[in-house]
Amino acid sequence: MPAFPKPGFSFNFDVPIEIEHLRAHKITREIPSKLDDKLLIGSWNVANLGLHKRWVEHHQLIAEIISWFDIIAIQEVNDNLESLRAIESELPSHYSLLFSDKGGNNERSAFIYDNRVIQQLELIGEIGIPPSEQKHIKLKGVTQKFKGFDRNPFLGSFQWRNTVFALITVHSFSGDVVKHDLERRALEAYAISRYADLRKNSKNAFTKNIITLGDFNIPKVEKGDVVYDALVKRGLKLPEHSTKVYSNITNDKMYDQIAFLPALKSAIVTHGVFDFDTKIFPQLWKNETPLNFRKYLRYYISDHRPLWMQLEF
Repeated sequence: MPAFPKPGFSFNFDVPIEIEHLRAHKITREIPSKLDDKLLIGSWNVANLGLHKRWVEHHQLIAEIISWFDIIAIQEVNDNLESLRAIESELPSHYSLLFSDKGGNNERSAFIYDNRVIQQLELIGEIGIPPSEQKHIKLKGVTQKFKGFDRNPFLGSFQWRNTVFALITVHSFSGDVVKHDLERRALEAYAISRYADLRKNSKNAFTKNIITLGDFNIPKVEKGDVVYDALVKRGLKLPEHSTKVYSNITNDKMYDQIAFLPALKSAIVTHGVFDFDTKIFPQLWKNETPLNFRKYLRYYISDHRPLWMQLEF
């Protein structure tokens, strides 16, 4: 994404106090603590990470949330790794980092994981559709042709206890809310769903525990939405959302999702969205307009909220 405008005002805050606000809301939102017998994964589009000029204190708050998970996928990492490295430096030494090279919009993707419980395995790479297979990426009613991903999904393989799994972090083409751009997103979503389905049915697959997660830019999670329909067309499932806590700070879109193959449904214990923006910086909320509050958040923290899912294999 292009950089958001930098707010024309500054706001000084106490990091330990803001961390307490986050931790208290973590309990309210029932995000479980990391446990030996359950895997806690997350996904977060951290707006223009490396492009916005965040303070050390903002990196500390972002690192606090990241540290709650066994493994988390991060989208919208800029080619400039300065902020990603800054967050890494704020995490305990037992956290490891893995990231892709830059793709469309000068973006990378990343995984951050607790190496005490997560082991990185051999399979790693970006998912690309060979030209000879692009003809198979087609949808009824969509006339444009699939020409590849704007930002190739980034795949990493890992082991937790005795379970081997693959995570595919996604940041789909965004564009505008017009037919052509929505169809382009839909073709990317279908390509991801098709990839997972083909690997599920392949005897040569490294693992069939495949989870895709990230910013799919889905306008509506409901039947009839062209992007949603494409994502689930080949069998990927989305968790049932019992509350209307959306994945963006304006609380009106479910762009971000964690999608999984049907065989993993029974392993899901609980899941949710962490609306950090409703509790952080209460003094800023008190002193500024809601518009200025959101401008500050989307520049210095993010315009997206983290997602999480707990599994028990």
